[in-house]
Amino acid sequence: MRILKKISSSISMAAIVLSLWNPGVSHAATPITDANSSIFGPNVYVFDPDMPAADIQSAASAVFVRQESNEFGTERDAFLFKPGTYNVNIFVGFNTQASGLGQNPDDVLINGGLNVNADWDNGNATRNFWRGIENLSINPTFNYTPPAPAHFSAGTTQIAVSQAAPLRRLHIKGKLNLFDFDSGWGAGWASGGFLADSKVDGQVIPASQQQWFSRNSEWASWSNGVWNMVFVGDKNTPTGQFPDPPYTVVPNTSLMREKPYLYLDNTNQYQVFVPSLSQNTQGTSWANGPTPGTSIPISQFHIVRADQPSTSSAASINAALADGKNLLFTPGIYPLNDTIRINNANTVVLGIGMPTLIPTTDKPAMKVADVDGVKLAGLLFEAGPNETSSLVEVGPAGSSADHAANPTSLHDLFFRTGGAVVGENLAQMTINSDDVIGDHFWMWRADHGAGAGWTDNVSKNGLVVNGDDVTLYGLFNEHHNEYQTLWNGNGGRVYFYQSEIPYDVPNQAAWMDGSKKGFASYKVADSVTTHEAWGLGVYSYFRDAAVKLDNAIEVPIAAGVKIHHATTIWLNGTAGSEITHIVNGVGGRVYGTSGSAQRQTINFYGTDVGDTEAPSVPTTLVAKETAYDRVKIGWNASTDNLNVASYDVYRDGTLIGHTTTTEYLDMGVQPKATYSYTVKAVDGGGNQSAFSSSLSVTTPKRALDRSTWTGTSTSADPVSRLLDGDMGTRWSSGKPMSPSPEQSFTIDMKVPTTLNGIEMDSTGSNNDYARGYAVYVSMDGVTWGSPIATGTGTNKIITVEFAPQVARYLKVVQTGTNSSWWSVHEVRAYGLLPATASIDGPSMVTSGQTFDTTVSLANVVSAVYAQDIRFTYDTSLLEFVSVDFVNPAISKVGQSDTAGQLRFLTANLSQANVNGPLLTLHWRAKAPADNASTTITLTSLALADLQTATGLGPDSQVVLIKAIVDLTILNDKITAAQSIYDGAVEGYANGQYAPGSKTALLSAISTARAVVANPDVTRAQVADAIADLQEALNLFATMKYVGDPGDVNNDGNFTVVDLANVVAAYGKTSADSDWAQFAKADFNKDGKVDLVDLAAVAQRILAE
Repeated sequence: MRILKKISSSISMAAIVLSLWNPGVSHAATPITDANSSIFGPNVYVFDPDMPAADIQSAASAVFVRQESNEFGTERDAFLFKPGTYNVNIFVGFNTQASGLGQNPDDVLINGGLNVNADWDNGNATRNFWRGIENLSINPTFNYTPPAPAHFSAGTTQIAVSQAAPLRRLHIKGKLNLFDFDSGWGAGWASGGFLADSKVDGQVIPASQQQWFSRNSEWASWSNGVWNMVFVGDKNTPTGQFPDPPYTVVPNTSLMREKPYLYLDNTNQYQVFVPSLSQNTQGTSWANGPTPGTSIPISQFHIVRADQPSTSSAASINAALADGKNLLFTPGIYPLNDTIRINNANTVVLGIGMPTLIPTTDKPAMKVADVDGVKLAGLLFEAGPNETSSLVEVGPAGSSADHAANPTSLHDLFFRTGGAVVGENLAQMTINSDDVIGDHFWMWRADHGAGAGWTDNVSKNGLVVNGDDVTLYGLFNEHHNEYQTLWNGNGGRVYFYQSEIPYDVPNQAAWMDGSKKGFASYKVADSVTTHEAWGLGVYSYFRDAAVKLDNAIEVPIAAGVKIHHATTIWLNGTAGSEITHIVNGVGGRVYGTSGSAQRQTINFYGTDVGDTEAPSVPTTLVAKETAYDRVKIGWNASTDNLNVASYDVYRDGTLIGHTTTTEYLDMGVQPKATYSYTVKAVDGGGNQSAFSSSLSVTTPKRALDRSTWTGTSTSADPVSRLLDGDMGTRWSSGKPMSPSPEQSFTIDMKVPTTLNGIEMDSTGSNNDYARGYAVYVSMDGVTWGSPIATGTGTNKIITVEFAPQVARYLKVVQTGTNSSWWSVHEVRAYGLLPATASIDGPSMVTSGQTFDTTVSLANVVSAVYAQDIRFTYDTSLLEFVSVDFVNPAISKVGQSDTAGQLRFLTANLSQANVNGPLLTLHWRAKAPADNASTTITLTSLALADLQTATGLGPDSQVVLIKAIVDLTILNDKITAAQSIYDGAVEGYANGQYAPGSKTALLSAISTARAVVANPDVTRAQVADAIADLQEALNLFATMKYVGDPGDVNNDGNFTVVDLANVVAAYGKTSADSDWAQFAKADFNKDGKVDLVDLAAVAQRILAE
């Protein structure tokens, strides 16, 4: 009776729960069923303005929950909005496209919000890929119930995206933020992006967007740029001169056909609109009415659906193409055992919702014949397990037909090698046909995800262009093993290029283009005579080794080859890694994370036939900053008939650096030294000016820090008075000046110090200066030798300069005669920068990798005849291989390597300068079970002259050895789990899974994928991930209904007896010891028997 009373008292709640289980009163079910029951299949939601807004919101939100962080998931979705107004607030996640079905953007109005956030990664949008929004208008009122998520406000649309996230044909009736905020309200990272044929009524704020490409769009204002912002055919473009701000503005779009799109005509029939070819345009195609073009009825399309194998096999697709059909790919994954062959002119292939085509053989996924007017749009091509020559081939090899009047156009084509599945290819796309227009590509070799490894997801090139007169807008191309872009055709034009070169190069030897270090990201073949590109950015993050890339861009010096506005960026990486030049040996290196070490630019590089004219000579060299350890010089800019690409800076006749600005900071100077600087200008054709007039600069003395020094003297006065910085105190001899008995003071500088002068200041006791003096130095305070300087004092301040000396002790002896006492208020010492020994090498290597560490010397001033160099290292983690002496004057005369103690004895037979790189140690990392950190320590380096040995060091290099972690089992389990997830259906019928269980499994799969993507993953973490995913699979298996839920007593009927069984189990949970007896009553498998279960069983009884 206790249970019955409890149930009776809760009858109103039960009624509410019962209503949730009653299909007759669920207001959401019917509209959702209608939405994804169109001719496009269950992955396309066609929304009608007559549908309740709450139902649309619910359906879209459910998709976003599934797709928000589902980076490499297999689900694909499209939201299509019929003409009308929608009071909704929708977020667009991975593999989702939101599009209006009007002929013009203003035919569909989202009155509320249509946004992309990055909450799933704390505001970091650098992985917000593979999604799109197009052909609609947004009024960002953001009337959101419950309250809006943080960082959103009315009047602003937020679309925080990176690559492969096109924004097209949009009218945003407010501001547009292209970034998200992190939890601290800072601008989270973003690496986009693409905007075309769109209008923004308010301001566009890229904020932290590293780069962005905008074409044929307009806005009220554009707020800022970071590294590379390119505007082509836009209105109201921002002002400023590259590189600061980093804007490239091309006033008109020379040639374009806008992307085809799906729409509903006035009779409610689906059509695909194909915009016309246009030339020299500015602003949107719909500014003055409908976009010019042609409509094609949907009846002329073969609709490819992943849920209908009869439509999606390669054979059925090719048969439809042979019948003259166009293709419309709906959201889904499409394995292809044969190439899709586009042989008919003017064929349209349109994808919605990121359809993904994967070749399962070594054949290309798609080939286009050398015909007129083909349009490919909205497709993601994924490399399969068998190496293909090219995922997409546009025109066969040797194509030569003229298509200028009706070119093939390619729009929003994305390519992926690795990440979701292990795959490989030689090239991702090869363009052989002439006159092709490319309108937004992202060509990505995965740097994380499944199969991401240097020899695993091999993609030799992203894009290979063999055709002539190919024009590309918005080319993003990243991480491939060799050239990212290889351009062999003439007449090419590229507007905007973004490229990260590969992260995972294991060592320099594995990445050599002949004798050149690394493969240029953007390579134009030597045979090309005409090519032009605007707004190029090439970035490095050599994660695994100290790799260098000689040139980010390589182009021939030929007629009509021109590069406008190029940038290199060092994002991060192993110490010693760098991009050495921007293009063809021109442009400074990038190697650090701030200032010119992080970003280098050139405004123009190019030449014309016969350009032999050198730039004018730089003029008016001046010293802008002079200190004991640095000199900054500046000059007036040179001029040239084409361009001044850079300046070469010389110190004392030796080239010391390059710069693209009219300033240079020299950090290689010593105190109290005189240097002569000259500068040459270099143009894009490699022509050099004559030397500028020389500039002589003398650096000031370097005062030494005396705060720890102590001393003794022949008098009772404390020597500390000479060193306290107080001119009100003084030290004196305590008697008249006389050479005998000795009058002197001795200073202990505590460590060997390089001296080149002292100053004895007797101001305040003006007549008490030394009438004669002798200066001595010593390493031990006992052996003094001959004086290094002697002289006669003539006034209250005596300055003594001498050749640089390395010593710990300094002694001054008074040698004159005078009736005055010898008094000094302060002794100041001056010296050079201290001699140092350093060891540098990679901070991270992989198991089995060979790597180098280099020992360098700096600021050594004394003659060096011999060296004793000692190291320690851990023999359990490192194997010493060999040593090379970089300085040719140094000869190895002895070596020992015992139990991790490494020692070299060397001779400097010519007494040459030893500063600079001294030796390189070659190592091999051993194979620890897990990532291990180890240290190579330069314990000491003794430099010996004829009398003493000066000790330098210690210094050390910490190296992280990354264990090779086998991800095979985990990847296989992820694949199996994803397959189970994809095949599972939630519901309450026999064989279905309890609602909510798929979300839990997907979360476990995503967690496992994150482990795979972690470059620092350990074996223990992989083992834990395998166990956790198996546990999630085991739990998911228990969520499957075996038998019909609700038939608690298993008699095949739904009666009050079943209800009685649930009542008897009411209140039981999975924690109870007798749970097995009552688990059948847990209808929704949530681990407890409660009102929801009662209501569900009651509904089944009523349904009988």
